[in-house]
Order: sequence, then structure tokens, then C-alpha cells
Amino acid sequence: MIALLLAIIYLSFISLGLPDSLLGAAWPVMHVEFDVPVSYAGIISMIISGGTIVSSLLSDRITKKLGAGLVTAISVGMTAAALFGFAMSTKFWMLILLAIPYGLGAGAVDAALNNYVALHFKSRHMSWLHCMWGVGAAISPYVMGFALTKGSGWNQGYFIIAIVQIALTFLLFCSLPLWKKRQTPIETGKKKAMPFKDILKISGAIPCFIAFFAYCALEQTTMLWASSYMVAFNKISAETAASFASMFFIGITAGRALNGFLTVKFSDRTLIRAGQTISLLGLVMIFIPAPPALTLTGLVIIGLGCAPVYPCIIHMTPTTFGEENSQAMIGVQMASAYCGSCFMPPLFGLIAQWLSVKLLPAFLLFFLLLMVLMHELVVKKTKKKQSDISETPAP
Repeated sequence: MIALLLAIIYLSFISLGLPDSLLGAAWPVMHVEFDVPVSYAGIISMIISGGTIVSSLLSDRITKKLGAGLVTAISVGMTAAALFGFAMSTKFWMLILLAIPYGLGAGAVDAALNNYVALHFKSRHMSWLHCMWGVGAAISPYVMGFALTKGSGWNQGYFIIAIVQIALTFLLFCSLPLWKKRQTPIETGKKKAMPFKDILKISGAIPCFIAFFAYCALEQTTMLWASSYMVAFNKISAETAASFASMFFIGITAGRALNGFLTVKFSDRTLIRAGQTISLLGLVMIFIPAPPALTLTGLVIIGLGCAPVYPCIIHMTPTTFGEENSQAMIGVQMASAYCGSCFMPPLFGLIAQWLSVKLLPAFLLFFLLLMVLMHELVVKKTKKKQSDISETPAP
């Protein structure tokens, strides 16, 4: 039964990744059909991000009331309905309305699933599950590409992913008894949701949230601007740069697969520090004026370094801040991460426009150093609880 539940959770993480890269893959065709500027993709993206931030902040209250399993099922169902709506849309304003449940569903399921896994399973599963998110995010552009090349249109691409999400929603509702069997006393208790002001008072909470913000600022800015940087810095074609930039994403996905095995020997804290050091090495490499191969290698290394940070910090949360606080903490961690993803890549866009895109390594270095500083501050402020950080006992 435990193995079955774990398999369902793995499928859920793939499902989390499926919609994330769908809009970018379809938008070159969609914006023409809707007769809107190409920049309007940013409106949809910002609304989705806003929804994820709101639902992440509310996740403690919602999950304590409904339970992680039911929250996951409802949230995936909301996302499925939104994707189906996208497939049927004929006007741009329809996309704007549908982006609201799209974002709300994504944020709630992310926070609920991450906390459930942190409480019940070992660190290796957290890394592999986030690797599965990468698999989902990598699959959907191919689905959209297949729909477009077959002449079915972008609507068919959204429809296919919506059907997958609907099937998973049905499976999740059927699996609800399995989730309840794995609940801890913390989850079954009637403890009220923690007010936001009380969350901020937890020792080490604020630097932890800043660390998440900085990590996602680093990750998402690299994903968005690596191609433009290589065109300007390495003087290569836009087509070549686009294919090279995808190596960063591959580095993260492969790194998380590898990190799952490393958690057997090393603690989460050690792997976070190792990842930060590896990312610094990659940043140094893209600073150096050299052939494109060195910049490409640097991007892969940055991705490998980023790989353990996000899942390991989440997995440490029940140990670092207490199981009774973990859902509230992870909800705000997710919201902080989404804020970094949402606002920092556009900020660098302004820097690139008014100064130079060649400042990308310096921008990334600032957030890497901020992340390192904040993580070490968390370690210092929670030293007593972290005296024996080890994997939570679970299968």
C-alpha cells in the first residue's frame, strides 16, 4: 500500500511539471490566433504566479482542514479544468479568467505534497520527486510540438494534457484512504492554522524565506536569460543559444536524480552546501571570456549545483522548524519561491535593456551569495534542532 501511494505521489509530481512549460511552447502560435502582442504571455504568467502565491500562503489552513490527499486531488482537478478551458478558449480574456484557478490549484498542491513527503518519506524521494517535476516539464513541449506539427493546433496540445490531469484527478480521489492511513498525530490533530505573523516569529523563518526567494531568482533568471546572454557574450546564433540554454534545465533534472542516491550517504545540509559551491564554480566559468563550450559547461554545472538545494531545504523543514510548523513553513517557502520566480527575471530584463545582458553572471552571483548567507543564518538560528539532522524514518 505504501509503494502504491508513493507511485501516485510520483505521478502527481510529473503532473505538477506538465503545465509549467506548456504556455511557452504554445504561445508563438496562440498570440497570433488571439491577435495580441507576444508580450501578453507575461500577463497570463503573472496571474498564474499570483494565484500560486495566494494558495501557497493559504495552504496551512486548507491542508489542516481537508488533509494533504484531498487538497492534492482538488488542486489537480482545478488545474485540469483550467487546462481544458484553455483548450476551448477563443478569446484572450478567457485565458485571463482561467489563469486564476490554474495558479490557485498549482500552489496548493505544491505546498501540500512537499510537506507530506517531507513528513513521511526519506530525502532521496524528495529529490527524485522534484526530478519527476522536471520530467513533466520536459514532456509537455513535445506534446505541444506533436499537436502543432500534426496540424491539430495548440488547442489539441492543451486538451491532451488536460485529459492526463483529469485521469490523475480520478486516481487521486480513489487513493484518499491511502493518504489517511499514513497520517501522523500532527496531521490528525485539530491544531489551528498558524497566523502569518506567528510564522514570521519562528526562529530562522525569515532568512529561510529569503533563501527560497534567492534560489528561485537564480534558477528562473538563468532559465530565461541564458540564451540572450550567450548570443551577446559568446557571439553565437539565437538558434544555437536556445539549444545550449536547455542544458541548464537538463543539469537540474539529472542532478536531482543523482542527488537522490547521494542522500543515502550525506545529510541534506551537506548537500545544500555542496550544491551552492558547485553553482559558484559554474558561475565563474560563465564569467570567463572563452569559447561557447565553456559557457555551456558552466550552465550545466550551475544546474547540477541548483539540483539539491530546493528539495533538501524542503525536506529539512520538519526537522529544522518542527513537524507542527512544517505545513505553515512550507506554504510560505513556496510563496517566497514563486515571488523570486515571478519578479526577478523581469527585473533582470530591465537591467539587460538599460545596461547590458552581459551583467547576467553578476546578477546571479548576488542571489547565490544571498542564498548562501541566508541558509547559514538559518543553520545558526536553529542550531539546537539541527544537532542531528537526519532523514525522517520512513520507507
